[in-house]
Amino acid sequence: MSLKYPWMLLLLLAIPVLVYLRFSRRRQPALQFSDASTLHRIAPSWAVLAQPLLPILYALGLLSLIVAMARPQRGLAESRVHTEAVDIVLLVDVSTSMRAEDFSTVTRRIDRLDAAKDVIDTFIRNRANDRIGMVAFSAMPYTVSPLTLDHGWLIEQMQRLETGMLEDGTAIGDALASAVNRLRDSKAKSKVVVLLTDGMNNRGRLSPENAAQAAKAMNVKVYTIGAGVNGLVPIRVSDPFGGQRVIQQPSEIDEGTLQRIADISGARYFRATDLKGLQRIYDEIDKLEKTEFNVDQYTRFEERFMPWVGFALICLGLERLLSLTRLGRLP
Repeated sequence: MSLKYPWMLLLLLAIPVLVYLRFSRRRQPALQFSDASTLHRIAPSWAVLAQPLLPILYALGLLSLIVAMARPQRGLAESRVHTEAVDIVLLVDVSTSMRAEDFSTVTRRIDRLDAAKDVIDTFIRNRANDRIGMVAFSAMPYTVSPLTLDHGWLIEQMQRLETGMLEDGTAIGDALASAVNRLRDSKAKSKVVVLLTDGMNNRGRLSPENAAQAAKAMNVKVYTIGAGVNGLVPIRVSDPFGGQRVIQQPSEIDEGTLQRIADISGARYFRATDLKGLQRIYDEIDKLEKTEFNVDQYTRFEERFMPWVGFALICLGLERLLSLTRLGRLP
């Protein structure tokens, strides 16, 4: 609560004077007695007891009126948030090589795809104001989700991803072109593709470098992540006699191609060989591509003088009415 004209409160100093001027004449005795001891034994009537109510009502009325003249107001703080969001497409390799179990939590070993899901889940939840889409790929790309703000639904679709759901292979160029195409109509200030893969481009019609040039032409930055270690890695395969077994399989990441994709598009290449490293990479990308916020704050004032005016009118009107009764005629 604030006052628009606080200097009006100086008029409060005049209230005692106005009350005195209005009621001082009633203090003059109407009758004079030589001895008032007999009168003191007479019980005062209700009118005599209620007579001080008149100056009290008058003073309260003046006080309320002066407060109303000072214009009490209640400030309502409001803000308007302008955001420059980022449109992001997450490009995830689901080829069978992503079954390699060279990532681990505190309690167990997990494959590369499950590690990616865990980290991407957190990444999505941290970007509440950005539209995010997802494309999975192996020998061909598959759109998991278009750009959306419904991140809960996006995470549900991501959790359904499995290795081997598409024809096997690694078509990085075609997949990148598909992801960039998802950003073709984007009006966002910043457009980003985050490519995670663990292999080498061996399928598809378009080379990764040509796809990166297309991304550059559309002002799309492509952050690339090589997931996993080179060399022999454990991988689960189906056992012909039933169940599954773990075998050692060679793994090689084409870091040169991933580095060139990032360089062409003006982004960065990262290498993740463990779960913590993968988490740090997505955290760093999150910091590099921050959504911009511009907050305008202002205060809207709501006038609160009317209740004071109403109370003043009630007090002054009641004092005036009572003055016309027996109370106002008593000395």
